[in-house]
Amino acid sequence: MAQPKFDLKQHVTDIIIAEIEKGTPPWQCPWTGSVQQFALPLRHNGVPYRGINVLVLWVQAHLEGYASEHWMTYRQAQELGGQVRKGEKSTPSAFYGTFEKDVDDTDLHDEGTKARIPFLKTNRVFNVAQIDGLPDSYYMKPDPPLDLGTKPDQALEDFFDGTGIPRRTSSLPRAYYDMRLDEIHMLPIETFHDAGGYYAVLSHETAHGSGHASRLDRLSPHMDKTARAYEELVAELTAAMLGVHLKIPAHFDQNAAYIEGWVAALREDNGVIFKAAADAQRAFDFLVE
Repeated sequence: MAQPKFDLKQHVTDIIIAEIEKGTPPWQCPWTGSVQQFALPLRHNGVPYRGINVLVLWVQAHLEGYASEHWMTYRQAQELGGQVRKGEKSTPSAFYGTFEKDVDDTDLHDEGTKARIPFLKTNRVFNVAQIDGLPDSYYMKPDPPLDLGTKPDQALEDFFDGTGIPRRTSSLPRAYYDMRLDEIHMLPIETFHDAGGYYAVLSHETAHGSGHASRLDRLSPHMDKTARAYEELVAELTAAMLGVHLKIPAHFDQNAAYIEGWVAALREDNGVIFKAAADAQRAFDFLVE
């Protein structure tokens, strides 16, 4: 009997739903359990993974306790002089590409028309922690989380000011992004238990601000409950990416309604997390650049 075809989207969706329902959002994996804080997942050549692969590899690092940010295929490990240990299992990652196909374009009377067809392929990769014999540079320990204390960090202030998204501070006990005014409202940093918590919240609200019509045009004043839950998911993923980029400790404080909305959306459509990861990647790129 033929084996059922591996469904990468369903595989990723099932794992993420399970982690959310456990109370451990997978985009927080670099800071939980025994795994030390590390950067975005990197390929064998140091190029960062993007989009859904960030979540896929974070999840696996969390589940297995991997402390390295580097991943590679079996062949890439061999080419670098390494050897995957016997019995180690690979992790599926997504590879997007296109191929050309001849089409008969009768409207244009052009028989030589080529169409570019997108495809999704599964690559199998291993974490450096599963491989022996690689160059020493692959086994370097990551930097520990940055202890920000309770005072503003000037470098982070400069980063968030540099996004161009206005920020207002008052004693109103609520942090939010006002789409109508295109403005982030924050409480004074002194009211947070630590500066890391302040900048984690600011990262989330800044992610919302990236969706303004003058930027990535992701938001609408008429979003329904489902659309709002999706936007919160995008903002959470973006904030997680910003967290590793800026060395801000992760904080997860979404309410139960949003979590329920995320899980319902993921169960209904296994492409939702791929779309949210892509939107988060665009927001991260925009804010960092």
